[in-house]
Amino acid sequence: MIVRDLEDARDRDLVRRVVGGDETAYRALFVRYAPLAKGLAFRMVRQQFLAEEIVQEAFLALWRDPGQYREERGSFRAWLMSTVHHRAVDLVRREEAQRRRSREQGMESVVEDIGAAVVEEVDLAESRERVREALRDIPVEQARVLEMMYFEGKTQTTIAEELDLPLGTVKSRTLLGMRRLRTMLLEASG
Repeated sequence: MIVRDLEDARDRDLVRRVVGGDETAYRALFVRYAPLAKGLAFRMVRQQFLAEEIVQEAFLALWRDPGQYREERGSFRAWLMSTVHHRAVDLVRREEAQRRRSREQGMESVVEDIGAAVVEEVDLAESRERVREALRDIPVEQARVLEMMYFEGKTQTTIAEELDLPLGTVKSRTLLGMRRLRTMLLEASG
């Protein structure tokens, strides 16, 4: 009991430091709890990459708004596990709803309009080219992270390891890069 109390006190101190923007405290929490959180997520979704994404989203939520954790409601560990659990449940529900919609649509014998398929394929090719052009116009560091994520299918954790960067830096570059891409693509289309 004393050990748990000391760990909880240490966690609360780390979260307070995260509120102040301390990346070292954030990393300490991640190193300490990511394996446990990933184990929980994996047991629920049964896919490694989805479990990693759930954990990354939970920690990113902490970084963006550390005030979500309230000391008076319990330990950081309990809050994090609850956050991961809720995100995993949401993902499972979304996927089940998607499977149900796919089955329902599959039961309908609708003949696909070949013209619509061709138009969609042309639009997709044009969209890809606009994205590639926009990637050339954002900072190289941000573009590299986005390329690794979306064209190579790597997680932010893997990217951080391969580029020897803190996970928080990879997440920041992702967020900034996506914002710039969105702005550039909206300007190009409007």
